[in-house]
Amino acid sequence: MLFALLPATARERVNIDHDWHFILGDSAVMARPDYDDSHWRRLDLPHDWAIEGDFSAGNPSGAGGGALPGGVGWYRKHFRIEELKNEKKEELQFFNSSTLQFFLEFDGVYMNSTVYVNGQEVGHRPYGYSSFEYDITPYLHNGDNVVAVRVDNSDQPNSRWYSGCGIYRHVWLTKTHPVHVAHWGTHVETELHTGGIGVVNIEVDLVNPEKRKTRVENLLIDREGRVVKRSTGLRSKMTVHHPFSWSCDNPYIYILRTRVSVDGKIVDEVDTWTGFRHFLFDTEDGFVLNSQPMKLNGVCEHHDLGCLGAALSEDALHRKLTKLKAMGVNAIRSSHNPPAPELLNMCDTMGLIVMDESFDMWRRRKTQNDYARFFDEWHERDLSDLVLRDRNHPCILMWSIGNEVLEQWSSAEADTLTLEQANLILNAGHDASTLAKDGETSVQSLLTRHLADIVHRYDTSRLVTAGCNEPSPDNHLFRSGAIDLIGYNYHHQWVKDVPKNFQKPFIFSESVSALQTRGYYMMPSDSIYRAPKEWWLPYTDPSFMCSAYDNMHASWSSTHEEMWDVVKHTPFVGGQFIWTGFDYLGEPTPYGFPARSSYFGIIDLAGFPKDVYYMYQSEWINDKPVLHLFPHWNWLPGQTIDLWCYYNQADEVELFINGKSQGMRRKALSTSHSPLSTEYHVAWRVQFEPGEIKAVSRKNGQVVKEQVIRTAGAPHHIRLSIDYAGKDLTFINAEVVDKDGNLCPWAEDQLFFSAEGGAQVIATDNGCQTSMERFTSPHRKAFFGKCMAVVRGKGVVKAQGFNLGQTVIDLSAQATRQTSM
Repeated sequence: MLFALLPATARERVNIDHDWHFILGDSAVMARPDYDDSHWRRLDLPHDWAIEGDFSAGNPSGAGGGALPGGVGWYRKHFRIEELKNEKKEELQFFNSSTLQFFLEFDGVYMNSTVYVNGQEVGHRPYGYSSFEYDITPYLHNGDNVVAVRVDNSDQPNSRWYSGCGIYRHVWLTKTHPVHVAHWGTHVETELHTGGIGVVNIEVDLVNPEKRKTRVENLLIDREGRVVKRSTGLRSKMTVHHPFSWSCDNPYIYILRTRVSVDGKIVDEVDTWTGFRHFLFDTEDGFVLNSQPMKLNGVCEHHDLGCLGAALSEDALHRKLTKLKAMGVNAIRSSHNPPAPELLNMCDTMGLIVMDESFDMWRRRKTQNDYARFFDEWHERDLSDLVLRDRNHPCILMWSIGNEVLEQWSSAEADTLTLEQANLILNAGHDASTLAKDGETSVQSLLTRHLADIVHRYDTSRLVTAGCNEPSPDNHLFRSGAIDLIGYNYHHQWVKDVPKNFQKPFIFSESVSALQTRGYYMMPSDSIYRAPKEWWLPYTDPSFMCSAYDNMHASWSSTHEEMWDVVKHTPFVGGQFIWTGFDYLGEPTPYGFPARSSYFGIIDLAGFPKDVYYMYQSEWINDKPVLHLFPHWNWLPGQTIDLWCYYNQADEVELFINGKSQGMRRKALSTSHSPLSTEYHVAWRVQFEPGEIKAVSRKNGQVVKEQVIRTAGAPHHIRLSIDYAGKDLTFINAEVVDKDGNLCPWAEDQLFFSAEGGAQVIATDNGCQTSMERFTSPHRKAFFGKCMAVVRGKGVVKAQGFNLGQTVIDLSAQATRQTSM
C-alpha cells in the first residue's frame, strides 16, 4: 500500500484492514521483516480465528467461553510509504527528519498483543478490549515495511463468555505533521440551559515538540454543514442560541472541527462529534433527559455478532441495533468491557443511550487466567484510555467501573495489602495510609475511589456507576462513597429499601436473566420454572432447551414481566438494562456442553425475535399497534395448549378457533391498592384441533388488528426473505413452509446454501444453542422451522433441501439497507 502526497492538512487516517497474512502458530522469527510469509493465509481484518473452529468439550475455553479454540496467532502486513517530493523532485527522508509522523492504531486485539515494526517491538497490550496507538515513525524506512502482530489467547479460560481471538476490530495508519492534535486530544463538553442556551467547552491537547507558534481554531458545524460558531485557543468556550438537542427520538449531531495552523498553513484538522443534551439522574424522578422524565429501557450486550464471532462488522452491528431499536430499546450497556468505537458512533446517530463499562473483574479473579492477573499494572492505563477515547460521544451518559466485582465483599487473602503494595497499584498518586487505620475493608473502598477518580480526572460531566450484585449498603463499593449512581444487578426485592439505604439515584444496571429457547414451550405456562434451583446446582433437563413463554428464569433473577412491573411502577427507578438483548456465544446457563451459547436473549443468536420481544414492543413503542399471538398451532389432537397474546392500543383481545370464539380477555391494570400488579399478556387454555386460530384486538369496539395462525402441513419448500441488507453483508432468512406457505414449526430439515455472481455465503445460523455445525459452513439445519445465512456481495443466492426443491433470491435486484422484524 502507498501513501499519497501530503495534502493541505497533514493528517491522513487510512484504514489498513485489507490484505494481511495470518497463521495459527508461534515462532519468534515471525517478527523478522525478512521472514517468508508467502505461504500464510491472506485475509482482511477484522478477523476472529476462533469462530472458524469446531465446537468441542475439550477446548480449554469451556462451554462458558463458547467451546471454541484459542491459541496463538500471528498477523503480518506489508506496506510502503511514498514520500513527499519538493519542486526539484528531491526525496525528503521523513524518517531522518521532522517532516512527518506515523501512528499505528488498533481498535481492539484479543488478547496479549505484541506489535513489531520491521522486526522491532513497539508495544505490548494485554487487555483484549482496549484501543491503543503506537508512534511507529522511528521504525519505518524506504521500501517494504512490515508490521507483525503476535496475539496470544492460549491461557484459557480467561473470560466468562466468548471473547474471540485475533485482530477483531479495525486497524488504522495515521500520518501527521509534527505539530498536531494528540491522540484522543480533543475534549468537548456541552451544556444545555433553560432559555435555549447551549454552551460548548473545548480543550485541545496539542503536540508541539519544537514549541512553534500555532493557531488553533474550532468550528461548530451543524447537520447541514453550516458553521454555527467559532472559537480559538487550546481552551475555549462557545455560546449557541437555541441549538438542536440530542435525544433518543431526534439524535442531532454537531461536528466540532479543530484546525491547527503553523505559519498561516493548516497542518492538522480533526473532527469530533458532539451533541447538546441535559440529563439528570434523580433520587425521586429517576432519569430525566432534556427536562422529560423517562425510563432507560436498556439491554446488556456482549460484543460478539453471533455466527460472525467477535470480528467487527458494521452491517451486523447495525442490524443488531436496528432490531433492538424497533423493540423500543433506548439504551445499551457495553457488557462488560470497552465497546468497539463503531457501536458508539451508531448509538450517537440512532439515539441510543450508553453505559460505557470498563472491567468484569478487578484484582480478584473470576476465571483462572482473566484480567485480574494484569489489573495491578494495567488498570489505570486501560480505564484512562477508555474515558479519553469515548468521552466526547453524546450517547454516553454514565461510566461503569466494574461488573459484579468480587471486591464487593471482604476477603482477607485477596484484599490485604501493605502500604507499599497499595501505593504501587495506585501509581503512588494517592495516600494509602487509610489502610493502616481501617484494615482490609479499606482496600476495596480505596480501590473504588481510585477508579472513580480516574474517570473524573478526564470527565466530570457524567456519573460513575458499577453493576453490583450485592444490594446491601455494606457493599464495599457503596461504602466507598465513590459510586454516584447506585446500580443493582437483579435483587428487585430490595428496591423498596433503596431510598432508605441510599440518598443517591438508582437504576437496575442488570436485570431479568430469563431463559428462553425460541419456539420451545413448557406447559402449564402459569408455572414458573427456575433453572437451576440454586446457582451452584446442575440442571439436567435432557432437552437442553428453555421455555419461550415468559415462565423460566435463573435462580438469581426474574421473569421479564415481573421485573418490568417493578421498573414501570417505581418512579425513582431510572430504568433497567435487561440481560440480554441478543443471545450471545458462551455462558449457556443453565446447561453445560453441548450447549455453547446463551438462553438469556430477547432475540436469538441468529437474529430471530423470541416471543417476549413483542411484550416489550407493546409496552415501549407508543406509535405502533402490537398484536402477537403464540405459540404455533401444530400439536397433537386433543392436547391442552396455552395460548398467550401480547397487545397494545386496544381494550381487549378475542380468540377464535376455527371461527368459534374462545372468549374475550383484558389485561388487569394496576390500582392504588395493588400498584405492582399490572398484567402484560392475556391467555387462554384450549384444546388443540387442527385448523386456524385468530386473535382480534379491539378498542372501543373497533378492530385494531388481527392475527391468524394456521396448522401447517408437511414441509414443501423453502421461503427466502431478506432480513437485513447492508453495504457489504446481507442476512437472509430461510423458512421451511408447507404448500400454502405456512411455517412448519417442527421442521428441522438440512438446508444447503450456495451463491453465484459475486456473492459468497460466509456464515449460517439457526439460533439453536446446541448446534454443533460450524458457523462458516454453508449448510444448516432448520431450528423450529427457521435458519439464516449471511452473504457477502451481490449476486444470486440459492437454498435447497431434500424434498424441498430449490429457492432462489437475487440480491443484486434488492434495495440496500433494509431490515424486517
